[in-house]
Amino acid sequence: MPIFDPEQLRDLVGDRAAADHELDLRGVSAAEARSAIERMLDGQDLAEATTVVIRIDPATPTSGETLFLPVGRQLLDARRRQLVRSFTPLPEGDGGGFHVELPGRPEHPHDSDETE
Repeated sequence: MPIFDPEQLRDLVGDRAAADHELDLRGVSAAEARSAIERMLDGQDLAEATTVVIRIDPATPTSGETLFLPVGRQLLDARRRQLVRSFTPLPEGDGGGFHVELPGRPEHPHDSDETE
């Protein structure tokens, strides 16, 4: 795997440290993170698309396993189920985490207030 310096990584993934919402998972267990993300995805009843920054503890030489892989896998599964439009890792300078785009949900015809 190639090693990128922070500026190269920022050029690849962009500067996506800001979003409409933030989910802070720093300091939580993998099980707590999984539950929090599921609640975020289940509670997604917005008609319009939105963005979320998911913050996790960044890897350090002594951190051991981080939430990066479990959260990334969960987001990938959610993208396959069309609950997530896209996601990218945050640049190193912004701490650990992901920038997530949620698709929103289209209005159903029976939800409209229009009468015939």
